[in-house]
Amino acid sequence: MIITKTPFRMSFFGGGTDIEDFFRENGGAVLSTTFDKYCYVNVRHLPRFFDYSTEISYSKMERVTSIDKIEHPAIRNAMKMLDMHEIRLTYEADLPARSGLGTSSSFAVGMLNAFYALKGKYADKKKLADEAIYLERVLCNEVGGWQDQIAASYGGLNRINFDAEGYEVHPVIISPERKKQLNNNLMMFFTGFTRFSSEIQKENGLNKNDKLMQLKEMYSLVDVAEKILTDANTSINEFGRLLDYTWKLKRQTGKAVSTESIDDLYARGIKAGALGGKLLGAGGGGFLVFYVQPEYQNQVKQAMEDLMYIPFQFENGGTRVIHYTPEDYIPQK
Repeated sequence: MIITKTPFRMSFFGGGTDIEDFFRENGGAVLSTTFDKYCYVNVRHLPRFFDYSTEISYSKMERVTSIDKIEHPAIRNAMKMLDMHEIRLTYEADLPARSGLGTSSSFAVGMLNAFYALKGKYADKKKLADEAIYLERVLCNEVGGWQDQIAASYGGLNRINFDAEGYEVHPVIISPERKKQLNNNLMMFFTGFTRFSSEIQKENGLNKNDKLMQLKEMYSLVDVAEKILTDANTSINEFGRLLDYTWKLKRQTGKAVSTESIDDLYARGIKAGALGGKLLGAGGGGFLVFYVQPEYQNQVKQAMEDLMYIPFQFENGGTRVIHYTPEDYIPQK
């Protein structure tokens, strides 16, 4: 039996510039972190006592006699890609899917990590990120970027650069005290709305020429944000103000990014004292994150009293195997 634990990510700057059609020509970068909310994938070989050969449990239960009959596209394609058979797979998570935290990609990374471990093989972080990108973007043909799979695999507070050659992961080097201050000044709330990121991307049409200038500016803001974090002489509150700017910019990249309800929630947060914030993920709902100085945090909580508040801490581990019990498995002929 194998159990993997894979973090969710929080993207601050550069979202949208990690889409291949954009960064192959223009370059791209994102600034993001993973935090201590996880998905767990439990995998073992299914004993041969049943009239089905594969059992999958996520938001629904699937029991099938053929991989081709699996409805979940990521699981179906991953099992084919890695030649997995007779599997019992269970998925559970600390936070809901389709909420702007890269949950589907965290699941893809964690599942691949579990499959390799079940085979008795080690897959490094780059291999897991690369194969999760291939699984979701090519085999499953889902629209979206590359940042989620990379963040889930590597973990930590990183700048991820994209260009025609692929990507590079660069940890953001700041003092533990400054990093803790950033963490303590961020507040996250669940709006209750969930949508598929790929649907948002299609509606927004992020790759169209009329969005090019906004995406290029969002790309340039990654440099500004990184400089704020790494320059000890700059007030970290500037990070919050820049979040406000990039959120307003992102709202221009597509009609599906925000809604009247989300705009109202955001305005309430700012009025209560937040310096800035943004909706996490492609848009349309999910989690709102605000940058709030400590003296205003109670006011922001009161302003958001109808939403669920989610405390969190940054994490640095990325995906990992947390339980490993090897199995003797002889494939059926």
